[in-house]
Amino acid sequence: MRLFAAVCGIFTEMPDTIPVVIREEKPVRTAAVSARIIAAGIVIAFCYLASSVVMTLLVAILLAYFLDPVVVWLELFRLPRALGSLVVLVLAIALLFFLGSSLVSRVDQFGADWPLYRAPLRAVTSGVERRLNLLESRVNEISPQQREPRTITVTELHPVRDALLRRVGSLYTALFAATFVPFLVFFMLVGKRKIWHGTMELFPMGRRTPVKIALSEVSNMLRSYVVGTALVGLILVLASWAFFWAMGLDFSFLTALVSGLLNLVPYLGMVLAWIPPALIGLKQFHSVGPFLLICGVLGFFHLMAANYLLPAFAGRRVHLNAVSVTVALLFWGWMWGALGLVLAIPITGTIKVVCDHVQGWEPVGKWLGE
Repeated sequence: MRLFAAVCGIFTEMPDTIPVVIREEKPVRTAAVSARIIAAGIVIAFCYLASSVVMTLLVAILLAYFLDPVVVWLELFRLPRALGSLVVLVLAIALLFFLGSSLVSRVDQFGADWPLYRAPLRAVTSGVERRLNLLESRVNEISPQQREPRTITVTELHPVRDALLRRVGSLYTALFAATFVPFLVFFMLVGKRKIWHGTMELFPMGRRTPVKIALSEVSNMLRSYVVGTALVGLILVLASWAFFWAMGLDFSFLTALVSGLLNLVPYLGMVLAWIPPALIGLKQFHSVGPFLLICGVLGFFHLMAANYLLPAFAGRRVHLNAVSVTVALLFWGWMWGALGLVLAIPITGTIKVVCDHVQGWEPVGKWLGE
């Protein structure tokens, strides 16, 4: 009763305390939102400026999640984790080297036959240019205008030097990633348990349980996405290879490898997958029918992969809606180029899982989800 009377006395003696509290809540919330926006801007700027480091780390994490089930399987045969990680990594590098060497030989053969493909391309481009010039002349006849004589300056071209200068940055990034990724993957596979316990110790005891649940969901999501996407990509490559071989298309395996991997890109993959077989078919096919057949079959492959295979193998734990996937592809593709398109969905899925388990960020997770 005394406590109740004291509280009532406070409210009766100080009637203007409630508006003061209400006025202070809005600046505090505004400051919190501003701090979050500033933090997000700092993270985005860091990802842009340190893109080579961040992309290398993310690629290593995805590869570690992809190879970890094999290492765990080898542990069942009492093979030490360090030795099993080394064996799995060496086998993966050997497989990549074998595929790369076979691709290089086929690319060399394609480069030797390039003059045969360049003639049809020139014919197509010259036809398009001729029609554009005809359209421009007709437009000028309809609305003739006095044009001032233009001065054309012809500069000496150095295509080889310009191409080398343009490729220096990308080659440096590729070499940087190729140098550090194997070591990062090996250390992540060997120190998986230590990294897990060390991450748990970064948080106080009262918050370790929700953090453990969130990290478990992130691990399951990434592993499911990487393994499922790799399986669907293999199916697309094999199906495209069989289709191109049945058509008698030259370089059927190389074309199927590029086209099948491009077909994995959401939304844009159906159009991107048409380009390699269309270029190769310019030398062999001289009618519209084969090109329409290629577009139809590859479009069917893309629809089957997007609507059935990917949801079945990779989409069980990646619950993202179409809008969030499209925005993620646009943003990370602009940020990091082609590799950003590959990393867009894993990054966005991880952000969704984190937002679902952080107080105050649940609406963001709901907006990203299905």
